[in-house]
Amino acid sequence: MNTWTTHARVVLLTLVVALVGAACSSDDSTDTIAAPAGQETFTIGVSNNVVGNSWREQMICAIKAEAKARGNVDQVILLNRDTDTAGQISDITSLISQGVDAIILNPGDPEAFNAVIEEAVAQGIVVVVVDNGVTTDAAYLVSNDQVAYGELGARWLFEELGGQGNVAYMRGIDGVGADTDRDTGFQAALADFPGITIVSEVFTDWSPTTGAQQALEILTTKDIDGIWTSGIDYSVVEQFPVAGVDYVPIVGADNNAFIGQLLNTAGLTGVAITNPPSVGGAGAAVALDILEGKTVSKRTLLTPAAIVDKADLEAVYVEGLTEGWSSYMEIEPYTTYTSADVIACKGPGE
Repeated sequence: MNTWTTHARVVLLTLVVALVGAACSSDDSTDTIAAPAGQETFTIGVSNNVVGNSWREQMICAIKAEAKARGNVDQVILLNRDTDTAGQISDITSLISQGVDAIILNPGDPEAFNAVIEEAVAQGIVVVVVDNGVTTDAAYLVSNDQVAYGELGARWLFEELGGQGNVAYMRGIDGVGADTDRDTGFQAALADFPGITIVSEVFTDWSPTTGAQQALEILTTKDIDGIWTSGIDYSVVEQFPVAGVDYVPIVGADNNAFIGQLLNTAGLTGVAITNPPSVGGAGAAVALDILEGKTVSKRTLLTPAAIVDKADLEAVYVEGLTEGWSSYMEIEPYTTYTSADVIACKGPGE
């Protein structure tokens, strides 16, 4: 066991893994849980600017699941499309005009949304930012600790390499808050390992297809001893046999497909750093707590864990789960849904 394991092993998030079979046997009724008599009900707006991304899809499913499980949400208005900053601001303005009680958004820029967020809050709307942060204090933030995410995986990799070697650094989206924060953590770790050389730095845009293409080029043109990925992990692993090269240690996220590869691929070593998409469900829970009059912290950061031991990997792996999804779905003490609810992906009235 290396020094990283003994010094920095983090207790896994208290999250529950559900078998896909449980979801398959769940009730397909469109009925929602009725709010107790006399209890106020709320309308939740959701703005998401990236589609076709499994992480974002699971984030949305967790929001819908929490809204349904709480029993006091009459509708989730989802504005979900591939768009730029101007388009997402327009979507948020639309949610404001529809009179929602809360808006949950994953913003693409840390500063561009400040004015529209402040406009919403001025009208009495609760705004909860999930995943990527903003710089205005008007919004609540619920996020995985992205600085810790970047540093935790990097330190594991650099120690796994004995402090020497060539590393490919495969980042997310240039300029997005989560990527910037992860880079802060990565660079903090790198500063302690002068024998590590970054021989390739690319932005994957968190696209499995883009990441796969970049990985294949890196593996066929560079001498690589290890790879740090910003969650585009399973598609990177698939490129090693295509390139005809031996596996090197890889840092990835808690994508179920990547965890399965770590368990079942001979010669592959790696670590999965938790970054559960169900942070969206936690964000919905925080929004509803505020609407219910509870006192809530302005910043909620979920501490990442590093999953590397076989027993821990086996404990979180779910056979047959959608590729790109995480098996971490229930985030205590925030969410009230079950993992089967997230897989069903049904909001109130659906």
